[in-house]
Amino acid sequence: MEKTVFITGATSGFGKAIATEFAANGRDLIITGRRDERLQDLAKSLAFTYGIEVITLCFDVRSEAEVKEAIDSIAEEFGHTIEILVNNAGLALGRGPIDTGLTEDWDQMIDTNVKGLLYMTKAIIPFMKANKKGHIVNIASIAGKEVYAGGNVYCASKHAVDALSRAMRIDLVDYGIKVTNVAPGAAETEFSLVRFKGDEATAKNVYSGFEPLIAEDIAELVYFVCTRKGHVSIQDVTVSPSAQASATIFKK
Repeated sequence: MEKTVFITGATSGFGKAIATEFAANGRDLIITGRRDERLQDLAKSLAFTYGIEVITLCFDVRSEAEVKEAIDSIAEEFGHTIEILVNNAGLALGRGPIDTGLTEDWDQMIDTNVKGLLYMTKAIIPFMKANKKGHIVNIASIAGKEVYAGGNVYCASKHAVDALSRAMRIDLVDYGIKVTNVAPGAAETEFSLVRFKGDEATAKNVYSGFEPLIAEDIAELVYFVCTRKGHVSIQDVTVSPSAQASATIFKK
């Protein structure tokens, strides 16, 4: 493995599609997730289909100790190969007024969307600095550009991702490391099913009446921004369905 793409949260949704897109273009992968069976199945499928190498790491990005242990386990052999980091792991839990929110939901969103991204980025940056190049892609959200009713803590966590992307760009520019913030709008993945805790009817209703983005749309975009010429840096992209004008306004 000479150059690898490191993708967190690769067992479903955007992460799985991004892994597939890079694999289809011949890139070796390091993929992570909490569901080991899904992780192994994906790795075997991509390796067999596209003839690439895939390393799997099963851990929870919310745990700094688990992140450190996982990265330490590959550092000597593969650390220098990491060219791209896609910070994809993230989620929303619940939607409603802030005074009715569950603190355990808040903790999980902040620990995953913000602290998990920080732990991962801190662990990978030294390899990129040593190589004097690299590319970090943070999967943010339109919720990091606007605040909408019932979104409160989720929106705050994605605003943090947006701010961290800008801060990373400033901190890392001298090392030849690019940073791209990708902010999807309405996209039909497991996102709403997780947000509404398995309520399929409510989750499905989120996307009724228009054609939402799908995971592959985001994967194609991530691959595009990562394959520009060295002197080109796409810093921030917001992408939505054609029917979506803002976080909450859709074509009727």
